[in-house]
This record gives sequence, structure tokens and C-alpha cells, in this order.
Amino acid sequence: MLLLAAAFLVAFVLLLYMVSPLISPKPLKLAGAHVVSKLLQAKKEIEKHAINDKQVVLCISVDVSKDYRQVENVIKQAQEKLGPVDMLVNCAGTSIAGKFEEIDIERFSRLMEVNYLGSVYPSRAVISTMKERRMGRIVFVSSQAGQLGLFGYTAYSPTKFALRGLAEALQMEVKPYNVYVTVAYPPDTDTPGFAEENKSKPLETRLISETSSLCQADQVAKVIVKDAAQGNFNSSVGSDGYMLSSLTCGMSPVTTITEGLQQVVTMGLFRTIALFYLGSFDSIVRRCMMQREHCGKEEKTD
Repeated sequence: MLLLAAAFLVAFVLLLYMVSPLISPKPLKLAGAHVVSKLLQAKKEIEKHAINDKQVVLCISVDVSKDYRQVENVIKQAQEKLGPVDMLVNCAGTSIAGKFEEIDIERFSRLMEVNYLGSVYPSRAVISTMKERRMGRIVFVSSQAGQLGLFGYTAYSPTKFALRGLAEALQMEVKPYNVYVTVAYPPDTDTPGFAEENKSKPLETRLISETSSLCQADQVAKVIVKDAAQGNFNSSVGSDGYMLSSLTCGMSPVTTITEGLQQVVTMGLFRTIALFYLGSFDSIVRRCMMQREHCGKEEKTD
């Protein structure tokens, strides 16, 4: 019986490898594609790598979090000059770390405007054209804090979790039109925004963050672009990112059947590892609380 079960499993895996290319999206060729990105300050750097004079980098300033009509008009301007958008990269975002009761209540709504609506508005502006052309890629840059809630991110994490819900629902709508959605879950990345966040980050949040390494922006960007071009729904960086994406996959779509099988096989092991991580995070929070209470008693004694 064991040999029969093993033979069946091998046959099933081989079948998956044979079938998966048939259901996978065709890679998007980036040569000559129209890509929209928020990295305006990188204009000159991008132009240095232009292959020919036909490649144009256009910069248009707009607040993507406030007025949908304004965002729609800007997208139209870009398409009139450069043609239809082939790939939209939604990476506008901001962060704040602090204890729930200490964060200004206005910051909760502001983060939702920038991190969530700042991705809804541009996507809404391009989706109709993509469906008409039967091609396109939309990228939502979430965060590992959009896969699990951590101490200090009660305002930030919900906005990144929301992007996943949007992406899953949107992918189901546009997949028949050969339009594919990618959700990127980058880890802590060495950017000016991350440096600013660290200035006010609670001790607990900083210690938890230090349990994983800091990634470089160019490394993260290469992974996101590759996954988006391939039409992968999930985009993660490194072994920790892969494990976290597998653990939190839930009802998320898969690019290939093979990917789904890998998630099924690794789920038990990854959950076991995750329990150790969660235990260490809880331990960090308890130690910080005890340290504060001890310091408070000493101050009262003095």
C-alpha cells in the first residue's frame, strides 16, 4: 500500500508539472512596455540605463490619496504621451509605529488614505483599458506587516492587510481578461522612509524587527519586477518571506498548481517554525514591559 501511495504521489506531481505551464500566465515583456511608478526621484538614474532614444521616463506629480478625478486625469495624460499602461506599480505608502493608545487618531485615517486608497485610485484609472486590451499587470506593494500583525503597527498593518483583500478580489475579476495582479510583501528595507520610521519606533517593535535582516531596495525591486512580469500573485523576498507567504496563503490564488502543492506540503513545518517565532516575539514584549516596570519602581524609590 505504501508503494502504491508513493507511486500515486509521484505520478500526481509529474502531472502537475505537465499541466501547470498550461494554466500559468504568459510573462509580460518589459521591453517597450509602459510602466507607471512612484519613484520620481529615480528619473535621472533610470534614464542612464535607457537602451535607446525611444525609451522615455515621464514624471507627473499627483497626490494619489486625495482626489480620484485628479489621479484619473494624470493617468490619462501619461497614456496620451506614452500609450496605454502595461504595468502599474502601486508603491505610495507611509508608516508610523507606536502603541495603539498613543497614536494620534487622525493618523489612522491618513494611513488608510495613503496606503490603501493611494493604490485603489490609480488601479481604478487603468483597469478598464487593460481589460479592453486583454493585457496588463497591477502591482500592490504591501509589507510583511500586511501578513501578520506586530507590536506597534496597529495603524500601519491594517492598511497593508487591506491591499491583499483588494488584490484577491480584483484578480478574480480581471484574470479572464489576461490581466494579472501581484501583491508584494517586502521585509524591512533600507530606505529613507524606514530610517524615518525608526526615529519613533517602540523598543518592542525595533527588537522584533531586528530578528530578521535588513534588505536593500534594489534587491527587493528586482524580485517585485520579476514576479510581476511572470504574473505571480505573491511576491516575497528571501526564505523568511517565502515561509510567511506560504503560511498566510489561505484562499489566495496560485500562479501554478505546483505552487499550490508546495504550500500544502510545507504548511505543517512552517507553522511549527512560526510558533517559535511568535513565542520569541511575545517574550520580547514581556521583557520590555518588565523592564519598564522595574525602572518605574526604581524612580519612585529615588
